[in-house]
Amino acid sequence: MTQTRLRTPFTARATAAEIIDGVDLTGRRVVVTGGASGIGTETVRALAGAGADVTVATRNPASADSLVAEFAGTGPGVVRAAALDLSDLASVDAFVAAWEGPLDALVANAGIMAIPTRQLTPQGWELQLGTNYLGHFALVRGLHDNLRAAGSARVVIVSSGAHLWGGFDFDDPQFERRPYDPWSAYAQSKTADVLLAVGIARRWAADGITANALNPGYINTNLQRHIDDEALRGFGVLDEAGNRIDLPHYKTPAQGAATSVLLAASPLVEGVTGRYLEDNQEPEIVTPGRDATGGVAAYALDQAAADRLWEYAERALGSR
Repeated sequence: MTQTRLRTPFTARATAAEIIDGVDLTGRRVVVTGGASGIGTETVRALAGAGADVTVATRNPASADSLVAEFAGTGPGVVRAAALDLSDLASVDAFVAAWEGPLDALVANAGIMAIPTRQLTPQGWELQLGTNYLGHFALVRGLHDNLRAAGSARVVIVSSGAHLWGGFDFDDPQFERRPYDPWSAYAQSKTADVLLAVGIARRWAADGITANALNPGYINTNLQRHIDDEALRGFGVLDEAGNRIDLPHYKTPAQGAATSVLLAASPLVEGVTGRYLEDNQEPEIVTPGRDATGGVAAYALDQAAADRLWEYAERALGSR
């Protein structure tokens, strides 16, 4: 049976604050990885502004000081910061061990993009796949009991339209034999992120846990820090003087955070799971490729691939 695509009343230009307007999150506990910058900060700001107790999980907790101070003593929500380096599974384990009590939502927002050369995590994974996917897999798996204890928890995974540039290469996911390409590695990690949502949806529905992935759209943030100036000029987002250019289809960080906030907290998507959203809507399945401008690839929603990837990650974690 064909699944009806999810539609919401929000446009692509809606902000995170507009998405959450009128929603009371008092008493809800949320973790946002990479919440100290970019769309992560706007995600935190919107959720805490609606009353949630939000933990910013970031490599450098001091980078969240201004965000923590913004809500200190003023409410309605609370913002905290905790150390988490997704590229290092020892750091993930430490974060999980320190977490106590139920967790209502986990927004897997942190990520890295287009690392110029092949680098490895301490556990030997290609860095983009290890950070964007495996680190979040380990975090979600480690917090499973806390999510289940909430009774109705949500996992939100920030993917990218770049997933359309390539599926998951089960034959050589770590670029051990094929030539390393920064964009292929990024695309693969973002396909893996969508498959993670599909895998969670298949396994944890009985625990009251939903999971969805999203494409936040084009936003000028720190995520592009590894891309050289020549490439940025080729994309049309950097002028000859080195200044960033916001193209007409680019969003502000507050607009880029909207779909994350929708999936994390809006009653409009209560019970929705295993989906991929962009611009606050569920897009159609499209033919993938570098020229694709939107939509989702069928291979990113493939349940057999999600199961295979889950088992692959389980083996990786089990070998530590």
